[in-house]
Formats: sequence, structure tokens, C-alpha cells
Amino acid sequence: MSVHISPDANRPSATIEIPLENPLPDYDLLQLEQPTPRDVDAVLVSQGFRDLVDDARGVLMDLLAHPPYQANSPEHANLDFTHSAPRPFELTQLTGAICPGGDESYRPGLWIVLRDPHAKPGTSLPSGSQERVAAIAAELVKRLQLA
Repeated sequence: MSVHISPDANRPSATIEIPLENPLPDYDLLQLEQPTPRDVDAVLVSQGFRDLVDDARGVLMDLLAHPPYQANSPEHANLDFTHSAPRPFELTQLTGAICPGGDESYRPGLWIVLRDPHAKPGTSLPSGSQERVAAIAAELVKRLQLA
């Protein structure tokens, strides 16, 4: 699975692009590779894809509330059992995407934007936050069985 994560320059956010590479029979998404972007549009408006986006939103909200464990993460140094710590990221955008495939083909995918609401405006995400975004993306792919 070729998940592409791009931290935004001068913004405390990152975009995650997850192209769907394998058929997802549970969502009736069987023919993913399409010859033109317009053909992918038909997939993006299908009920199966909308169900996938809804499920992805639920999983992301859970992951934002309970981030995946990272051994070197500073928030695991001092465990907080009160759950009073603010969430490190907000889900800013979750939509369908038209992703370039191989051999001049296209496929549907998920486009996600996560933002750190506690970071200073005009700054990029620090490397530790970028690692957390990557861990969230990997766990999302795993839980939705996209790989």
C-alpha cells in the first residue's frame, strides 16, 4: 500500500493520501483501476465508497481519541489516566481522491488532512508529530484492511 503523507509547509497539518489498491468486496468496490479520472468519479459517489468514508471517519475519530502506541513518543513517558490531555490532532478533511495508478490508469482513494490545533500558526509539524500522523495512517490502513 503506497500511503503518501505530506506535511504542509508553514502550517501545523499534514495530508494523507491512501490509494485503494485491492478490491474491497465488503464495500462493493471490486473494479478499482479506471482508464480516466472521470471513471473514478463514478466510484467515488457509489454507496460502497460512501460507506468506506463513513467507516474511515469512525476509525479516525477513535484513533485521534486513542492514538496508536509509539514506544518513543513523549506522551507515553508520563501516562495520564485522567484523559484530560487535549487531542493532538483534529480531522480537518476526509474525502475521496482520484489517485494516479500505473500504466496511465487511475484509482479511488482517501484524502485526509490532520491538523495540530495546539501548534503555533505559521509553523510546520515537528518530526514527532509527523511520526504520529504516520502511525495513525498505518493503523487506519490496518483496521480497514486496505492493504
